[in-house]
Amino acid sequence: MTCWYEGPLAAFDTETTGVDVETDRIVSAAVVVQDAAGTRPRVSRWLVNPGVPVPAGATAVHGLTDEHLQRNGRWPAPVMFEIAETLAEQAAAGRPLVVMNAPFDLTVLDRELRRHRASSLDRWLDSSPLLVLDPRVLDKHLDRYRKGRRTLTDLCEHYGVTLDGAHDAAADAQAALDVVRAVGRRFAARLERLEPPELHSLQAVWHAAQARGLQAWFARSGSEESVDPAWPLRPDLPAAA
Repeated sequence: MTCWYEGPLAAFDTETTGVDVETDRIVSAAVVVQDAAGTRPRVSRWLVNPGVPVPAGATAVHGLTDEHLQRNGRWPAPVMFEIAETLAEQAAAGRPLVVMNAPFDLTVLDRELRRHRASSLDRWLDSSPLLVLDPRVLDKHLDRYRKGRRTLTDLCEHYGVTLDGAHDAAADAQAALDVVRAVGRRFAARLERLEPPELHSLQAVWHAAQARGLQAWFARSGSEESVDPAWPLRPDLPAAA
């Protein structure tokens, strides 16, 4: 029987105007679908004119300028519809979705759907919830005492995965998918008996524990930065009084 990490997987990634999921916008996105390890992936790409200026700092990361997006990007509303439809199709097929640092990408998509479609990501997934695999959460739990950063670039280097064109949504999605397969193989004894639905639930617990540990570290360092324990999607902000 084929283990989940050798079988069908999809991956999702975005590039954005910044790192605030509540206010920043998607400028590009990609979904990569691979039917089995080593097979040719199918890639869907979107380029978005966000309707707001793209800060220079964001452009320095992903290379997408206001001029390029205004000339070549599509309006957000139809793009968000198509992305949500594509993710819903993966969920309906029971295909696990790899998302590096899922609470960022899935939450920013949810907020874009609310902004442009008067909807939410959960409403698109009513009949079939996503089964998310987050390489950051998996790696941090399975190899918790390894020192060093755990960005996608770091994980690719650690697991011997090629990352061509970092901060391109399609390239990052493919690399994250390859990292998850590599994590599965390296920790097969601990993962091969777990099915994706169970692993999804476990990651929510693992992420919450990781968030508590990071929050405690911030407190010891005198930082007031807060860490959200929610995974894979952050809840709505409370309504203003």
